[in-house]
Amino acid sequence: MKRDSSISVQIQPPTYGNLITILSIDGGGIRGIIPGTILEFLESQLQELDGEDARLADYFDVIAGTSTGGLVTAMLTAPDKNNRPLYAAKDITPFYLEHSPNIFPQKCGLLGYFVRLLKSLVGPKYDGEYLHKVIREKLGETRLDETLTNVVIPTFNIKNLQPIVFSTYQAIRSPSMDARLSDICIGTSAAPTYLPAYPFKNKYKQGGVRQFDLVDGGVAANNPALVAISQITKQILDGNPDFFPIKPMDYGRFLVISLGTGSSKAQNKYSAQKAAKWGVLGWLLNGGSTPIVDVFTQASADMVDLHISVVFQAFHSQENYLRIQEDDLTGTASSVDVATKENLNKLVEIGQSLLKKPVSRANLDSGLFEPIENSGTNEDALKKFAKLLSEEKRFRELKSPFTK
Repeated sequence: MKRDSSISVQIQPPTYGNLITILSIDGGGIRGIIPGTILEFLESQLQELDGEDARLADYFDVIAGTSTGGLVTAMLTAPDKNNRPLYAAKDITPFYLEHSPNIFPQKCGLLGYFVRLLKSLVGPKYDGEYLHKVIREKLGETRLDETLTNVVIPTFNIKNLQPIVFSTYQAIRSPSMDARLSDICIGTSAAPTYLPAYPFKNKYKQGGVRQFDLVDGGVAANNPALVAISQITKQILDGNPDFFPIKPMDYGRFLVISLGTGSSKAQNKYSAQKAAKWGVLGWLLNGGSTPIVDVFTQASADMVDLHISVVFQAFHSQENYLRIQEDDLTGTASSVDVATKENLNKLVEIGQSLLKKPVSRANLDSGLFEPIENSGTNEDALKKFAKLLSEEKRFRELKSPFTK
């Protein structure tokens, strides 16, 4: 259970409620604007129900994010000087609009294209210096165990080729994992070919030092929803009292909102006929994109969605799982780094239009994301989920001895 320094409880643990609540945000570079827009709407609905001070961290047991989603997760859960979330959801999109052009500076024209091509051949496309500077300025010295609710941020340790999951649960149990949020966010955002890998030494509170050599968490889990569920399941297995008497397979009590950053799969972006002729350069550079990165990030995200869809349907709790994703991105909107003013504004519009689209779910036979008949729009679904979250929060507060 997370508590602030004044001993007031930010969110009561699941043992006092009916549900285990999870928010998950995919990786995707500047396309983080899309879930940012969705989150702004969700938080506005919670504020209509519970007052203007309501924040997403007050309602979710776990907020998980990979890469750009990891940065959003940290922004929503890091405490400010008043021990409230550093950023409201409405501040996420303005952050991207302001800083993306400096994180991913664009060189125009034919000369710019060749400069980018040459840089991609000899090193990462961007040096990451501005990104590192901004993250450190915003998150300061805040550590993983100080977040206002539990967070889960996947990364990948390139030194031993092993996923590293930074979670509040692990930070409390294993001090060497209690790193600064800034270092975790830089690590999970270090997308191969785009940004440099990130080594850092975590000097943790007990006086030890642990070395991490990280690249983008999307290498392991671009959609971190399943990682979040696994972290909670492990807590139940380990006997964490916050989850008593919940059982490990009690998926009927999970409420999961999973937000994608969009894909261009509906546009048939690549073909096997063309890919059959690619060598190393073809897989790294094709029409301004990096096919190998697109393939492994989208594949892992879709596999997670399919798995969760199957499990939730098997336990007849599919209404408790909401996946919001746009599969029809075209042109520069599908890129992770084209940070022109025009493209950034286009991503805002895509996020807003996605709210008006019908609720969709993965077809378990074809794997395609398809509208669910008579389920309304994503906006309707978020209103419903906001009501469930509000009711769950109030129910826990009534049952908890800490609020009496």
